[in-house]
Amino acid sequence: MRCPYCGHAETKVVDSRVSESGDAIRRRRECLQCEQRFTTYERREEMPLLVVKRDSSREPFDRAKLLRGLIVASAKRNVTPQQLEALIDGIESELHNSFSYEVSAKHLGDMVLKRLLDLDKVAYIRFASVYKQFQDLDEFTSELKKL
Repeated sequence: MRCPYCGHAETKVVDSRVSESGDAIRRRRECLQCEQRFTTYERREEMPLLVVKRDSSREPFDRAKLLRGLIVASAKRNVTPQQLEALIDGIESELHNSFSYEVSAKHLGDMVLKRLLDLDKVAYIRFASVYKQFQDLDEFTSELKKL
């Protein structure tokens, strides 16, 4: 680790502890040449999540894109942005914990629908109407009957 003050390549670790968020190790280091102290963080490298689309193309998981869809689905409903963020956090956590770095768009949509059903049934139907691409009133009615 190079010293950010003098560029010397040798430092020693003075203190190590888990960061407040628990996702990194915080290390206090001291330069062996200029004796300045600085902090570094060690984090596990995360593989990006990829969404496999219906046409078999892949795109990076986009949290903001999912949030936009959820905001539209829950417009004028009693659903807070914090609840939507928590919903996405849960999905991301589940995906990372599965140790699979690819998820099909269908599986991702099903994960969202499962959580939306518990959160708000109207938002569920709105999201489902886009996600499941209802073509006519019968498909829409069929989904409503499932509720």
